[in-house]
Amino acid sequence: MINRMEVNDRMSRIVEHNGTVYLAGIVSDDKTLDIHGQAKRVFEIADKRLADVGANKGNLLRAEIFLKDIYRDFADFNSEWDLWVADVNAPARACVEANMASEGTLVEIIFTAVKA
Repeated sequence: MINRMEVNDRMSRIVEHNGTVYLAGIVSDDKTLDIHGQAKRVFEIADKRLADVGANKGNLLRAEIFLKDIYRDFADFNSEWDLWVADVNAPARACVEANMASEGTLVEIIFTAVKA
């Protein structure tokens, strides 16, 4: 059975299948923030969505990270990432530069996790 949450006409923000949780790309809802602020906001949103399905960041399997400007923001993003995963085993991850759907978006992350 597939469970879909936060569904709209375009996508489901959360999909669960056989104990695996797939989160749609998460971006900050405040585009005025710098990379530190946007990363923290993405992590807050991820924590909430994971909790909504009975998981947490310790259950993460994978993170796909997209930065608008990897040369400018990679080190600063990693400083926030390292703080966020400091108390858990970090997931597998990839981090690449990408064009974003909105001008102010500096980071977007797709997460895959297992239920707790």
